[in-house]
This record gives sequence, C-alpha cells and structure tokens, in this order.
Amino acid sequence: MQVEREQGNGPVPVHQPIRLDVRPATFDDVKTAFSAGLRDFTRRPMLSLFFGLVYALFGAVLIAGLAISDQFWLVVAAGVGFPLVAPFLAAGLYDMSRRMMGKEPFSARDVFLIIFQQQRREFGWMAFVVLFVFWIWAYQVRLIFAITLSFQGFRSMDHLLENLLTTADGITFLFVGTAVGAVLSTILFSITVIAMPLLLDKNVDFVTAMITSVKSVLASPVVMLCWGAAVGALALLAIAPVFAGVIVIFPILGHASWHLYERLISEK
Repeated sequence: MQVEREQGNGPVPVHQPIRLDVRPATFDDVKTAFSAGLRDFTRRPMLSLFFGLVYALFGAVLIAGLAISDQFWLVVAAGVGFPLVAPFLAAGLYDMSRRMMGKEPFSARDVFLIIFQQQRREFGWMAFVVLFVFWIWAYQVRLIFAITLSFQGFRSMDHLLENLLTTADGITFLFVGTAVGAVLSTILFSITVIAMPLLLDKNVDFVTAMITSVKSVLASPVVMLCWGAAVGALALLAIAPVFAGVIVIFPILGHASWHLYERLISEK
C-alpha cells in the first residue's frame, strides 16, 4: 500500500513494509516475457520507438563527443558500458507495459507524467547506483589502458582499433578489460534486473529493490544470467550499425523486462 505525507510542493511517498515473493525463473518465463515484450512493442510502436530513439541519440552523442575530444580510449569504455544504464532509461517502457497488462488506456502524456513523478521516489537513488557503477567501469578501463598501453597517442579511432587488435598490449587490454567488465556487468545486472521495474510498480526503498533483485538472480542464476547475456549481446549488436538497431531493440527489451518482473515477483 502506498501512503503519502505532505511536504514542500506536494505529497511524498512513505514506504510501507511489504513482503515480496520471489519465484525462480525458467527459460519458458524468459521466452514468454520476450514474446510479450514484442507484442507490446507492436501494440504501441510509435511511443516505444520514441524511447528507443532517445536512448540511441543519447548513446550516439556520448560516443561522438568522446571521439571529437580525441578521447578515443574512452569510446571503447562508453560503447561497451553504455548498455549498463539501459534499465534506468526504460522506466517509460515499464509503465507502458504495466498499463497494457491492465488494459488501461493511456496517452504519451500519462507515461511522461509517471516518469516525472519518479523524482519524488527511490528511482533517483537507483539511478545514482547505476551511474556510480558506470563510473567505476570507465575508471577501471582508464586504469587498465594506462597499464597496458601507457596512454599512447592515437591519431584516430582506426589507429586505436588497429593497436587493440594487432598488438600484444592491445590484446591484453581487451582480455583484462573484458574480464573486469564481465564482473561489473554481472553485479549491475543482478541489482537492477528486477529492482527497476519493482521501484516503478511498488512503493519500496531502493535497498529493498536491490536485495529483491539479487534474490531473484540467486534463485535461478543460470536462467537469469543467460537472460542478462542475451540482453547484453543484443544491445551490443544493435549499437554496431551507428546505434540504428537500438531504436527497435531497446524498447522490445524494456517491455520484456517488465513482463519478466511480473512473472517472478508477487506481493505476499
């Protein structure tokens, strides 16, 4: 139950203790959730594509800005780490799927209003956690880059890629960076895969949401980590053609993530 108290410019949610039941996931759950996500995308394609476009533009501007500033080594970090912030940006897609599940009519304005209202809830704190992990990811890439390649000057992105793929130091950077990145990605996936839709759906604090998310992953680690790997692989493939694929893949995965949450989490 959501209770509110008055403060400042309006009511502020007060967290009431709730008991959540975490059901182990199966591959059928993942398949069903993905199918439901694809169905939601086809039901409201224009609004879904809008969120995909915003995500793609954000990524393209980020990568272009780093390239223009000659921070080529950061382009690799941003390109690989960029999908890590996707759960935070998918709030609108979660809300769309929630409304469609309840057969509730809604407009784009209704969805944007829900997103705006998250500033008074715990979503902001969760966003801070996501961005903090992203910062750690960028910092460790910088550290590994300094150790393996000694911040050599690179004339262009092609020159950087040539060094990464054809030199011993470059291969070492990719190997170590991938290993460390896999650990950070697993941690971030574990604390966000259920937490983000849960925070949008119920009035819980972000610590409870993260704990519930980790419990969900631990309840069925093989299935959940396979889902995480599939999401990451699809995101990276979508980024490849100048972020064009992100416009479609991102909203489908956002809708699917909501349906997976719905299948795994219930209130006792």
